[in-house]
This record gives sequence, C-alpha cells and structure tokens, in this order.
Amino acid sequence: MILPIYLYGAEVLREKAAEVTEQNKPEDLKQFAEDMKETMLHADGCGLAAPQVGKSLRILVVDGRGFKDQFPELADFRRTMINPVIIAESESTVEYSEGCLSIPDVDANVTRPEAIRVRYLDEDMKEQEEQFDGFGCRMIQHEYDHLDGIMFTDRATPIRKKLIANKLYGISKGNVRCSYKVRTDKKII
Repeated sequence: MILPIYLYGAEVLREKAAEVTEQNKPEDLKQFAEDMKETMLHADGCGLAAPQVGKSLRILVVDGRGFKDQFPELADFRRTMINPVIIAESESTVEYSEGCLSIPDVDANVTRPEAIRVRYLDEDMKEQEEQFDGFGCRMIQHEYDHLDGIMFTDRATPIRKKLIANKLYGISKGNVRCSYKVRTDKKII
C-alpha cells in the first residue's frame, strides 16, 4: 500500500522517534516495511524513514539499486533497519548534494562521515551489524537523521538555509506539486 509522505513542517518529522518494542510495533511489521518500500519506490526515492509516513518509530528503508549505473556496488543494496544505532563513524568526511521526499525540489550540499558501522534489527528482528561506505552510507545517514528529527536542510550552510527559507515555508503550508501522495499535519495533498 502506498502511504502519504509527510512534508516539511509536519510535527512528526521533528520528533525523536521511539524505539520499536513489542508494545508499539506495527501489527504486521513486515507489511509496514513493505508499504514503506513501495511508497519510496513509487515516489522515485532511495530511502524513507517511518516518521516520513507519519509513524514516529525507529524504522528506515533504503534501496540503492536505482543508482547501480553510477555506483555499481549498489546493484543489490537494499536494507530495512529497525532500531538502528550508528556505533562508529570515520573521521574522514565527504560532501554531496542531497534531496528528500519530504522536501520536494530542494537540495543542499551536506557533509557526512565517509564510513559508518551500524547495529540494527532486520525485518525478522534479528540483530545485524554492518560497515557501510560510499553512497549507501550516505543514504543510511540521511534516513537515520529523520529518526532523530533532523532534516538534511538543518545540515546545510547558513547561506544555503537563507536561500531556501521561502521555499521551505511554502512546502510547510502545502504549496507544492508532487507526483506522489503527500500530506501536511492537516491534510493529504
């Protein structure tokens, strides 16, 4: 099922998401993860965090297969991460232009660690620990930020923040056109 994606300005995007527990996990966790993936792919995205579909839970999905021509190492790169924790990150950093399904038609250069190590639960609630680098690493960090209520625009330079301020305000008011279903706190657009 394709879910509406919450836009910049929605309160759920600024909350620190709760860890998934037996008490608060979606009734069918695997189906919820599948719905997130379907929503992400329908919107032509490469990552999505649960807060972006209105659930303040520590779940993210990433899919790099669409970038396999540019980044061959992503040919089979797909992950669902539940309660991810970045346990190590490199001192070396890399800058890259990012965008977001919750902030359509806005981009900004963001500097992030070049490599990270993540501990997480997979869809079967089995613990995993992996090292990531390259574009896959960036995708995970971007979605991980959403779990802490951080948007990529928060990491932009002060001048870029100034340049996009009016556009962000418009998005928060629902003044946006998207090819996918979106919503504000008040309505589906």
